[in-house]
Amino acid sequence: MDISTETLKALRDKTGVSVMQCKKALEETGGDVEKAEVILRKRSGAVAEKKADRELGAGAVASYIHDNTIGAMVLLSCETDFVGRNPEFIDLARSIAMQVAATNPTYRTTEDVPAEAREAALAVFEEEVKGKPEDMKEKILAGKLASYFKDQVLMEQAYIKDDSKAVRDLITEAVQKFGERIEVTSYARYSARG
Repeated sequence: MDISTETLKALRDKTGVSVMQCKKALEETGGDVEKAEVILRKRSGAVAEKKADRELGAGAVASYIHDNTIGAMVLLSCETDFVGRNPEFIDLARSIAMQVAATNPTYRTTEDVPAEAREAALAVFEEEVKGKPEDMKEKILAGKLASYFKDQVLMEQAYIKDDSKAVRDLITEAVQKFGERIEVTSYARYSARG
């Protein structure tokens, strides 16, 4: 199948993935851009999993200040200085700093949520599911917990510039794009409003 340059460019602009990966996905889908985008997202998750054990030795610190009253700093880590100095990588770090300033997350990842906070939420939700069928309780409780902590966990939050993606998805896409493990290592938020 012959893929037009315009179609290839549109998919590359939309995803930021390499031309060769975009071309391969378009060939698999018969030129359907929407399906190719789904394939690329699916592959980016697999790529991110493979790179999860790699050492982080570089990165970028980015900040965002809103109206001189709220500010945030983010350390976005990667494997090499080559990626850490890339303008697109630095823009990603700044976008995440903007996310932190706007949403004030309590935890970085789901794993960072303390057991006490989980247990307190679980106690409340267990009261809400009383009387439900036993086989459904587990699923309902898991869904309620995930929903409750979603806004408090940076990596699970809906991205403020595109709510169809979570912050985790931005990182996963960046891993595929740059070919390195990428992680929000730390962040801080400051507010003059208290």
